[in-house]
Amino acid sequence: MHRGRTGTAAPGNGLTPLGLMAGDEGAIALSKQDLREVTAFAVACAEVVLEVFEADQPEDSRPRDAVGAAWEFARGGERGKSLRDTAWAALKAAKNADTEAGREAARAAMSAAGAAYLHPLAKATQVKHILGAGAHAARAAELVSGHDPGVGARYVERAVRRATPVVVQVLKRFPAAPAGGGRVGELMRMLDTGLRSPTLPE
Repeated sequence: MHRGRTGTAAPGNGLTPLGLMAGDEGAIALSKQDLREVTAFAVACAEVVLEVFEADQPEDSRPRDAVGAAWEFARGGERGKSLRDTAWAALKAAKNADTEAGREAARAAMSAAGAAYLHPLAKATQVKHILGAGAHAARAAELVSGHDPGVGARYVERAVRRATPVVVQVLKRFPAAPAGGGRVGELMRMLDTGLRSPTLPE
């Protein structure tokens, strides 16, 4: 998760490379509403598998807290200490889970809160802020099913349908998802490809 800075909207279009000066090489236009839409998509992906973590660690509310903080930002709140802190706490919770499925579910929650800190840089690694929650959630679902790749693929398909036109438009401003990352990386690239499909309505 990266810490972001909020800029001032450019006159006329409301789109500003948040945290960058006009003319910076590699800057991508992002409005705060773009970030809210991306965060709403990420948290909708992550909350589906919250119960996977909570079955593993029923007394640990940290991933649920991260999901709640992400929803608060998506629905009009501000990026602040609570959002950052709950994201880091969810990551720590992942390390305490007893199962890999539980760890992936907590990482999905962490990624959902971290989505608000998408940076306006034309780098493939920034795509993780948009798609990380969905990829980790898909992997959690796979693991619960006994490592069935079809379950992950179906989760990715549902995530593609869940994305709003704004999320798709924002994603297309960035390079394709990066290589590597094991099975989570594969699922992220599947999600990336699905959202960039020319047959997907915008």
